[in-house]
Amino acid sequence: MECTLGEIVSSGTFKKNLTGKDIRKGSIIAVNSEELSSCKEEITMQFSAKKLDKKDFFGKSDPFLVFYRCNEDGSFTVTHKTEVIKSNLNPTWRPFTVQVRALCNGDYDRSIKIECYDWDSDGGHDLIGIFQTNLRELTRGKGANNVYECINPKKQAKKSKYKNSGTVSLESCRVEVVHSFLDYIKGGTEMQCTIAVDFTASNGDPRQPTSLHYMSPYQPNQYAMALRAVGEIIQDYDSDKLFPALGFGARLPPDGRISHEFFLNGHPDNPYCEGIDGVMNAYHKALQTVQLYGPTNFAPVINHVARFAGAQRDGTQYFILLILTDGIITDMPQTREAIVNASTLPLSIIIVGVGEAQFDSMDELDGDDVRLSSRGRYADRDIVQFVPFRDFIGKRGGENTILSQARLAKEILEEIPDQFVSFMRKNNIKPKPSPLQRQDSIASAPPLH
Repeated sequence: MECTLGEIVSSGTFKKNLTGKDIRKGSIIAVNSEELSSCKEEITMQFSAKKLDKKDFFGKSDPFLVFYRCNEDGSFTVTHKTEVIKSNLNPTWRPFTVQVRALCNGDYDRSIKIECYDWDSDGGHDLIGIFQTNLRELTRGKGANNVYECINPKKQAKKSKYKNSGTVSLESCRVEVVHSFLDYIKGGTEMQCTIAVDFTASNGDPRQPTSLHYMSPYQPNQYAMALRAVGEIIQDYDSDKLFPALGFGARLPPDGRISHEFFLNGHPDNPYCEGIDGVMNAYHKALQTVQLYGPTNFAPVINHVARFAGAQRDGTQYFILLILTDGIITDMPQTREAIVNASTLPLSIIIVGVGEAQFDSMDELDGDDVRLSSRGRYADRDIVQFVPFRDFIGKRGGENTILSQARLAKEILEEIPDQFVSFMRKNNIKPKPSPLQRQDSIASAPPLH
C-alpha cells in the first residue's frame, strides 16, 4: 500500500485496499492522523500486579501489560508493551520510559487504556483484564488511588458475583522534561570542532593522480570533500569560526621528526584556522611542506582534544573531533583506551574512512552493536561514529559533488545530537534560557522598588 501524507491528513480516517502475495482478498488498512503536541516530557513508570487470573491449564499465567493512547476519534493506539513475566500471578514489571506526547499527546486528562494479557507462544494471547486511567492520576504516585481492578468484560457479563481478575498497582512514576539538542544550542552551548588529517605514506605521493591527497585542478580530493562537507555545517554552530586543525603520521621540517599531533597551519603554538577556508588552505600548505610517513596512530589526537574537553564539563562547550584517515589503526589498544577515557567528556569523535582500504577495526570503535571496552572498563557512552567515504561518493551515477557532500554530511552528523544530549543528561546539565527567553523573563518581572 502506498499513499501520501496529504491523503492521510485530509481524509479523517484514510482507508485503502491492501495488495500483496500473502494478503487476503478484500483486506483494508485504516489510518488515522493526529498532530502531536510539542510536549518535551517523558514519564518513567513501574507497575506490579496481585492475584491475576490463572489462564494456562498446566501452569500459572505469563502476564504482560499493553498501554494504549486514546485518539481524538475515540479509537486507541498501542504505545508501549511491558516484558512478559513467566509463570507468575503476582508480577512486578521493570520500570519503563515513554514520551508523554506518545502516551496522551501532552493531555494529562486524556484516557489511557491498559490491558493485561497472558502470553501464548502462538501469538493468541489471552486477555486477563482491562482498566483505564490518565496521566494526572498516575503522577500522584503510588497509593490507593493508583491500584486498579483488572476487569475481564466477558467474565463480568457471565458471572453475577464476579469482582475482578486481579489488581494492578503503580509502584513509581516520574515525569521529566527532555531537553533537545537545539535547546542547548539556543541556550548558548558552543560546538568546538577539531579536524585531524591522516598524512601517512599509504595515502600515496600527493604529486601523483593516484594519491588520495592529490590536488586535482578539476575537482577536490576525498579529504577535501569530507572536510568541506562537515565543516560547513559545524561552523554554523561555532560563534568564532576558529577551527584547530591537526595532522598525524608525517615527517616535519626541518629535522624530519615524525609527529602524530602537528598543526596544519605550521604555527608552533596556535592550531586555529579561520573558517573552513582557512582549514583548506592549511591542509594544502601542509601537503607541500611535510613528508607523508607513518604509522597510523589515533590516540595522540584523541588525547589532545580530550584535554580541552576535560576542562569544559559545565555544558558551555561541546567538542567534536573529525578524523579523516585511509588506513588501519596501528595503535588500537591505545586508541581504545583513549576513547573509553574520553567517553565521560563532552566529546564526540567522527571517523571518515577515505579510499578503498578495509575498515573493519573502525566498526569496533563505533560501538553501535557492542560497547567499546579497554582493560576491563567499558565506555560510559557511545561517542564514535564511523563513515566510509566510498559509500557516499560515486555510488549514484550523475550525482554532482554538492549532493554527494550533503549526503555525506547528513550521515556523519546524524549521531551527534543524541551523543550531545546523552552527555548533558548523564551529568544533569540543563540548558540555559535563550537570550529571547531571558528578555521575556526580564520584561515580565515586577518592577523594583
